[in-house]
Amino acid sequence: MIRLDILSDIACPWCYVGKAYLDRALEAHPEHPFLIEWHPYQLNPEMPKEGMDRRAYMEAKFGGREGAVRADAPLISHAAEAGIELHLDRVERAPNTLDAHRLIHWAGFEGRQTAMVSALFRALWRDGRDIGDAEVLADVAGEVGLDRAMMRRLLEGDGDVEEIRTRVAHARERGVNAVPTFIIAERHVLQGAQPADTWGKIIEELTERLTELRRDTEE
Repeated sequence: MIRLDILSDIACPWCYVGKAYLDRALEAHPEHPFLIEWHPYQLNPEMPKEGMDRRAYMEAKFGGREGAVRADAPLISHAAEAGIELHLDRVERAPNTLDAHRLIHWAGFEGRQTAMVSALFRALWRDGRDIGDAEVLADVAGEVGLDRAMMRRLLEGDGDVEEIRTRVAHARERGVNAVPTFIIAERHVLQGAQPADTWGKIIEELTERLTELRRDTEE
């Protein structure tokens, strides 16, 4: 297997699109060699815990309403191409994602990390749920098969808060300033939502190399 480390933030719609493109390629190549692990990143670690009104946040970030509309516009066509439902009009709050990243971290212990990432993306960008709210997060955890009551209790405390913050800071120190960021075999870095065709070519090339290595080893 080949490690595929993915740094993403649930608050980043391009990360949702990038995951969807990757998913399409993995579905088309079921014998892919990737062992996937998700890593936390926060585009805005200073976001208030309760989040912010998304419209106000986007307008402040992109210089007004027109800038916010321009920033969101490309997402619609890419989401359609990637095969996902993206309802930006349903997202009322830009969330603080620290607790969402804790949930992804805990889901990893039960082998449900990718399922949790998928569920959180859908909850926010398809359904418009506030994934900064502990009750919503506990509900999502239950939906992917985790113990809802236990996750709710854990979210009440500060377990792994510093670990997530440290990992986010470490990523920034290593030069990660945009997500999604994909690291293949701890060596090759891809940034941005790569099309499914690009991932397909990468998978085919890696599979061919692994086949050649096995052949050489057997000989």
